[in-house]
Amino acid sequence: MSLLGVFGDELEKIQVQKLLFLFSRYKTRKTFDFVPYKFGCFSFQANQDLKTLCKYGITEESYTSWKKIDETNYLKQLDKKDQKIISDFKIIYNGKSSEDLIHLTYARYPYYTINSTVASKYLTPKALLEVDEYRSKEDSITLFTIGYEGISLEHYLNRLIKNNVKVLCDVRRNAMSMKYGFSKSQLKNACEGVGIEYLHIPEVGIESDKRTELKNQSDYDSLFEDYKLNNLSNTTAYQEKILSLLIDNHRIALTCFEAEPCQCHRTHLAEAITKLDRFDYVLEHL
Repeated sequence: MSLLGVFGDELEKIQVQKLLFLFSRYKTRKTFDFVPYKFGCFSFQANQDLKTLCKYGITEESYTSWKKIDETNYLKQLDKKDQKIISDFKIIYNGKSSEDLIHLTYARYPYYTINSTVASKYLTPKALLEVDEYRSKEDSITLFTIGYEGISLEHYLNRLIKNNVKVLCDVRRNAMSMKYGFSKSQLKNACEGVGIEYLHIPEVGIESDKRTELKNQSDYDSLFEDYKLNNLSNTTAYQEKILSLLIDNHRIALTCFEAEPCQCHRTHLAEAITKLDRFDYVLEHL
């Protein structure tokens, strides 16, 4: 909001994303995380926050821009260090167009350019070759597992990107989450925006009513014994489907909520897949 305020209360959407990204580079404590998106660095969370502020009459969204519409001076609410950074930004980036900021961020931060659909417009052939060096070239067939507990959507996606994951298999029975970005449609759109295919395979998930009263590892272990007996023994066809996805795409990930593999059914699902006749690859927990 302070950035919008010092730049005349309105910026193009691309300008907002690029300026927030540059601001985050000045901070030891990151304000937002970013992913390499189709127009470079992008924060899903920042975009969602701005949409939420629209509901409270603080911002207004048009097709191309964000506008601050309340009278509050948010700059005064920041600490002195952040006030100085924002004020310096006003001097440094005043008059910079969206294209100027795209060019600048592409040149300085090549990793965030790897999924850009417009990189050739802003970078020289030599610079494009340098960008290619930031793409993961890992191609050994690997089955990954990953949980999203305690991390942002952007941090989560960057883990997948840096491990060259091609397909994300959501193995929750119900792909709903109170955490922004991890409900089915949100996660699907985010994955596809960074070049990762998303598939929901609810048949290998655990019913929500079985996940209550999990207080210690012993409770989890009891749940997983039931899961192995009553689900894994009856879902071999879906496990074979996942294995076929792995063989075809080389690098796929099974995902659920829990951060710790020992507290998530995805670990037991992955181990069941490793015991299938055609599996002769690597299992890795991210």
